[in-house]
Amino acid sequence: MSDGPVQPGPIGKRCVVLSIPGLRERDLAGMPRLTSLMKAGVTVPLEPDFPAVTCPVHAALTTGAAASEHGITANGFYWRDGTDVPERSKPGTVELWTAWDAAVQSPRVWDRLKDADESLTSAVWFPMPAKGATAETICTPAPIHNPDGSESLWCYTKPTELYGELMGELGHFPLMNFWGPLSAVKSSQWIADSAVLAQRTHPTRFAFIYLPHLDYGAQKFGPDSPEHDKAVGELDEVIGSLAAGLKEAFAGDEATWIVAGEYAITPVSGPVFLNTALRDAGFLTVEERDGHEYLNPATAGAFALCDHQLAHIYLDDPSQSARVMAALSQIDGIQSMSAKEGRGPMGMDHPRAGDIVVTADPDRWFAYYWWTDEAKAPPFARTVDIHRKPGYDPVEMFLKPGTRETPLDASLVKGSHGLTRKTGGGAATDTVLLISDPDLRPAGGPARHAEIPDLVFRCLTDVS
Repeated sequence: MSDGPVQPGPIGKRCVVLSIPGLRERDLAGMPRLTSLMKAGVTVPLEPDFPAVTCPVHAALTTGAAASEHGITANGFYWRDGTDVPERSKPGTVELWTAWDAAVQSPRVWDRLKDADESLTSAVWFPMPAKGATAETICTPAPIHNPDGSESLWCYTKPTELYGELMGELGHFPLMNFWGPLSAVKSSQWIADSAVLAQRTHPTRFAFIYLPHLDYGAQKFGPDSPEHDKAVGELDEVIGSLAAGLKEAFAGDEATWIVAGEYAITPVSGPVFLNTALRDAGFLTVEERDGHEYLNPATAGAFALCDHQLAHIYLDDPSQSARVMAALSQIDGIQSMSAKEGRGPMGMDHPRAGDIVVTADPDRWFAYYWWTDEAKAPPFARTVDIHRKPGYDPVEMFLKPGTRETPLDASLVKGSHGLTRKTGGGAATDTVLLISDPDLRPAGGPARHAEIPDLVFRCLTDVS
């Protein structure tokens, strides 16, 4: 990041960053509104750092640091003894989709802006994690978990009363369209509309906005499917309405747009079951209750926290690393395995990372399942339950025919991500960065997510 004396930028100058998973250069042909917004700017290749999954990407985009520094090593963590455990998290447990900003160990771009100039205020719309961040305005999902197991729709906002204001205009955030079998463009449209409304009543100089819509069709049906192409057009309409709404809300103030593809989703041919392999090799034991098998991370000799095309394997005895890797080498679909001493080149040299970090072949992905008999799968496996599953489960986007259950058929998934060029991802690096101001073009070859905080800082300040 740049250092040196800073002068405030022009009064009223704004910067908007859109973070878009699944955006590829080829998709721009179906996005006339986005390309029109960027017609005077530049489009450059964008190469994600490993791992190219949501939470680490959002951390890189907002800190400018690598996972070995910011500590967001996946979409989830195993909070084992001997590692830093943020407040509200519990040792001995797996936590996916950590919501609180305290998990991020590097300063965010909004902290840096405010340190440079008190007028450089920020809006943070749906990045993960965001709760408790120092930005002036925040909106992110925070459903209320009721004692009977049901959920009530809600969002965490800063200021607290902001969600009431947004809900009064837009209704509740449609959480059912944000993830699961009903995932749809409605969630991204609500995010865009609420970002506009908030700028009218709580204006800021910088806005970070996450628009997830391209994630759904590409994972469910494949990145080259008609469903993905339809989603590209739908998201373009959302971006068009967002741009028009913010132009009005900014009341003529100059705005620079930075649009970052988070990762490209690549076709996959099937899952890899690391936990069943560990179980077959005698490293993973399960606990049986009421006829169902449960994984207890605190008592497992080894287990895999699976996340798209990477997995962190945690061992109760790190000296067993070589034996575990030897057992896993007998199964198909694994591209690489790196023990503790080999994690550095991957950017995984952090205490939160697994004792072994595993990557999948480019056409495979890691499913979290540990049971060998479907009848013994825990009940939550057949539901949309992103917090009790110790691994990412894209099968939640499907429904078992004739039921309201999630099927236990990981072969349904047709797209995944997580790999990078450095980890043998090939086409997984096929994503782009668009900047409406050509003077902000990054120097050198492909841009990286970690450069974007500097671009925001340059946009809103004069650095001498």
